[in-house]
Amino acid sequence: MSSIQSICVCGAGTMGSGIAQVAAQAGFTTIQFDVNETMLEKSKASIEKSLQFLVDKQKITNEEKVQIFRRIQFTANIKDCIANVCIEAIIEKKEAKISLFNDLWKVNNGQTILATNTSSISINEIAEGLESATNIVGMHFFNPATIMKLVEVVQGNSTSIATVETIVALCKQMKKEPVVCKDAPGFIVNRVARHYYLEAMKLIEQDLATIETVDVIMEATGFKMGPFKLMDLIGMDINFGVANIVWEALGKPERLTPSILQQQKVQSGKLGRKTGEGFYMY
Repeated sequence: MSSIQSICVCGAGTMGSGIAQVAAQAGFTTIQFDVNETMLEKSKASIEKSLQFLVDKQKITNEEKVQIFRRIQFTANIKDCIANVCIEAIIEKKEAKISLFNDLWKVNNGQTILATNTSSISINEIAEGLESATNIVGMHFFNPATIMKLVEVVQGNSTSIATVETIVALCKQMKKEPVVCKDAPGFIVNRVARHYYLEAMKLIEQDLATIETVDVIMEATGFKMGPFKLMDLIGMDINFGVANIVWEALGKPERLTPSILQQQKVQSGKLGRKTGEGFYMY
């Protein structure tokens, strides 16, 4: 397809806001969509604050901040979601993503790429519910999207080579580092990272170490963030959800059994930074 000029980001939460900012900073006409007007207002404030931080750090000028912000249209009307690429960053539920993509397909033309930011839901399973499977691709950003360079570009069985190549090129335009992988449980990062979280929680469950000690040791060995700080940043509900999806998709192997400790955190509403308490207090 022709070069990308416009990007629609669906979902105005932390990840969606970050992706929208990245798109606008890269020079794209950007649409930030969410059915919740309150979420849109929070996204607008979050992006403006983030851009002001860059101004204060002399990373961008105040004029650049204004130009970047002007590239973003905030809307609760799906009829406004017309773009070359639509990136969804909504709730991690397959049915919700399929429904959104089908609605987006109706208001766009047959050339629009539908990219999902899912961290673990099968691209093939999402594609099964769509009118066109060749245009669906995984575009998995990492939190915070404005800082983290890696993007997993996930190719489903029906994803066209042209779609993959376009998204890889788009990632590079966004100054990200794309890694192409086939659709598989947890893709690459979440498959590999399961043990980072699970083994850390086993140490706590067995009373062999403290949360603080584990984080300090892991950071001292080169990790930028210890497993417990990272789970709090990601969100306990999201991380626990991924753990369950990967575990079930691989046939429920004992080594990947989700942690009871994390389950208890989710059930008590202690989801991490976004709720003020997780493994740590905020």
